[in-house]
Amino acid sequence: MESLENFIKTTRSGRASFTQVVTSPPKEGAAPRSKSSSGSFEFQRPGRFRFTYQKPFEQSIVADGQTLWMYDVDLNQVTARKQSQVLGSTPAALIAAAPDLKALQADFSLEGAADKDGLQWVQATPKAHDGQLQAVRVGLRATNQGSELAVLDILDSFGQRSVLTFTSFVLNPAFPADAFQFKPPAGADVIRQ
Repeated sequence: MESLENFIKTTRSGRASFTQVVTSPPKEGAAPRSKSSSGSFEFQRPGRFRFTYQKPFEQSIVADGQTLWMYDVDLNQVTARKQSQVLGSTPAALIAAAPDLKALQADFSLEGAADKDGLQWVQATPKAHDGQLQAVRVGLRATNQGSELAVLDILDSFGQRSVLTFTSFVLNPAFPADAFQFKPPAGADVIRQ
């Protein structure tokens, strides 16, 4: 818990590369299926972040503080949703949205878990039971500056597990004022929800 509190207090912004492995629960008689993707992640507290997926498909997820934008390059489609309605009990709230530990505890029950693989772990369980998220494990790496995000292990309500591993973490980089603005590309279908 101390490492998560330290991370929230000392990390105002961050940048990292990530790999994501999504494993679906096995169907009867079949082995579990996994899909991998990779990209970059940037965030600035409170409530601004950008996931840019580069492989296997290009996709962007951008939160500008008001709106959560999802852009699928192949479909040339943008989905826009009010950020306040979608971020509460999500993994993004754990790492980028909450200004402090107390705000995080409004949406999650938090408990320390045993250290593993050189990381300090916190188990976060959403207090709302009607969401798509069952639990998130946050793995933090101790550094000279405090703690840095290393792993998000996400279990959704359908039994699907998504593990994001972060590398090349840059602590508190300065971002230009428009870093988390999103402008739908010309010709893209824009769906507002």
